[in-house]
Amino acid sequence: MHKIMALDIGTKRIGVALSDYLQVIASGVVCVERNFEALTRIEAIAKENNVAKIVVGLPLNMDGSRGEQAQDCVNFASKITGFEVVYEDERLTSEAAEENLRSRKIDFRKNKSLVDIESACIILEQYLENKDRASSAR
Repeated sequence: MHKIMALDIGTKRIGVALSDYLQVIASGVVCVERNFEALTRIEAIAKENNVAKIVVGLPLNMDGSRGEQAQDCVNFASKITGFEVVYEDERLTSEAAEENLRSRKIDFRKNKSLVDIESACIILEQYLENKDRASSAR
């Protein structure tokens, strides 16, 4: 079995989370600066961790349409090679990530990378839950 990776792609940073081999638990891994090395770094992390699928958070507008940010994520993700790439609606994950960190008494105001990593975890958790629901409905 392979792990699944999730990405929270922002304009400055990319939060990265990984599942366990059973694809049940999501763990935050790292935040990658979004620069010319980001794609190489993400692909290297995926290879090192035996990832088969990469879930990319898609920041849809509240009405479900794709805006500029969503298109930016798709453009970045389209350059990922060697892995299956799927998209997961990530509306409101940043707010949920901040709330999760606050509830654990983690001060993220000076380190926004923590929010990006937590957001990637939420994206992956949502994907894993939806995948489980879909397979149990069969």
